[in-house]
Amino acid sequence: MKSSIQNHKSGASYDAIVVGGGIHGCSTALHLAKRGLSVLVIEKNTVGRHASGVNAGGVRQLLRDFAEIPLSMAAMEKWFHLESLLGLELASTCHFIGDVGQIGVAGDSGEMAWCEKRVREMRSRGYEFEELLDREQIRKLLPNVSDQAVGGIMSRRDGHANPARSTQAFRLRAEQFGAVFEEGVRVTGLQQSGNRWVVETSSGTRSAQVVVNCGGAWATQLARMAGDEIPCETVGYTLMVTARLPKFIDTVVVGIDRTLSFKQTESGTVVIGGGVPAIVDMVNETSETVADRMVESASTVLDFFPYLRNAPVVRTWGGLEALAPDTIPILGPSEGASGIWHAFGFSGHGFQLAPIVGSVLADLIVDGKSAFSLAAFSPNRFSPEAVAAVGNLH
Repeated sequence: MKSSIQNHKSGASYDAIVVGGGIHGCSTALHLAKRGLSVLVIEKNTVGRHASGVNAGGVRQLLRDFAEIPLSMAAMEKWFHLESLLGLELASTCHFIGDVGQIGVAGDSGEMAWCEKRVREMRSRGYEFEELLDREQIRKLLPNVSDQAVGGIMSRRDGHANPARSTQAFRLRAEQFGAVFEEGVRVTGLQQSGNRWVVETSSGTRSAQVVVNCGGAWATQLARMAGDEIPCETVGYTLMVTARLPKFIDTVVVGIDRTLSFKQTESGTVVIGGGVPAIVDMVNETSETVADRMVESASTVLDFFPYLRNAPVVRTWGGLEALAPDTIPILGPSEGASGIWHAFGFSGHGFQLAPIVGSVLADLIVDGKSAFSLAAFSPNRFSPEAVAAVGNLH
């Protein structure tokens, strides 16, 4: 693909335009720019403003959908070798901590039976990184856990990173390779002109041969401009953070059937999540946390970790995200609009996948092939024809 001339004026031409400045947009821009393409990222707010900057920062392979596991495993390798992707200085700003593990805690015999079934199925598919923990093993790993924990499931390589700093690191690295970022610019229209796309924005038109839709909660709007109807729900996932506490845990803990997700940061604060819904306000492009909805999350944490009973909660927040009907990402080319690619619908668990998703998209866009199949994530999988075809197989 021949590189276009970059500039900031209305009508500027690029090889690729990435819409959305979350971590997936920044990663895609970085990998495309590394391949020699001129790249523009258009972000209507600021880079990392929504889900990418305010999520819990989990870097996990644990309990992934089976379709996601190959991507997740490859992404984990990239997290452990961030220096080669971002350079030493920027990699250090991500505050990635690996090999502390993530544990899914089982609170009763039914959840424990599910864990046993999950590990058996993982083994049958050739995956060894999830392991079963009995009552004694989980207490060795989590000394403060209550008697409600009867066991669980663990992925030992997993860890966490700072989401806001990581997103900025990918952005800065992309800029080092020549990518251009325009913040506070909103996409208002999309028109095809020959083999190029004209992107209409609040600050004029831009054009490119390829447009990558990384718009997160707003991605369905851009998809619709390209003629793609992709059903996603906008959700806001709530998190809360405590005051600083003495160090008591390294591992990230999640629930099996109960609303639970927490980690202790390097500063001593405890970040608690678990998918508690916030009130979504798409008009003002924000979300509001609701105190009574946090009770379930807080009570689950206290059931398993009474140690936190007196920990003050100092802040709550939520980030907007696109939830796909089957809760796995929408990745790949538009079926009907040549040059349009989609990467959204990560459904609250896309942070860890970002390094590999950008790489795979760049390979497909530049070379037309990749070592990874995105068939399971096809943007077309929700079309009436695709649904009918799946139904005919059963």
